[in-house]
Amino acid sequence: MKKTILIVDDNEDLTKGLKMLLRSRDYATVVAGDAVSAISMAKNENPDAIILDLGLPAGDGYLVMERLSNINTLSATPVIVVSARDPEGHCERSLEAGAKAFLQKPVDKEVLLSTIEKVLREKSGLHQLEAKEI
Repeated sequence: MKKTILIVDDNEDLTKGLKMLLRSRDYATVVAGDAVSAISMAKNENPDAIILDLGLPAGDGYLVMERLSNINTLSATPVIVVSARDPEGHCERSLEAGAKAFLQKPVDKEVLLSTIEKVLREKSGLHQLEAKEI
């Protein structure tokens, strides 16, 4: 079964490029262009991972991570922040807010793909551990 990646960014050209890249690697994609629709889309689609920009209309990426962390079904969904903001300060703040990784725009495609694979492996390993403990 295909893994679904939610792309949250208000730059349409970037989201189109990411969709093409991820689909070429056999991921399903869904897109949200602002904070409110990101939370709604995450609830509806229950993605395997989220690529999240910090600078969004209707609330920033930090708000999205805060809201997702309070939803039981989404709190363990790995978030990869991809932002043009200065990594100094924002990288640490993103990780503290629950992101698994912080990547600077323009993002290197291979680095992004390997980061997605890594967080998905970690997530599936966590689920296996939880299943063994039950």
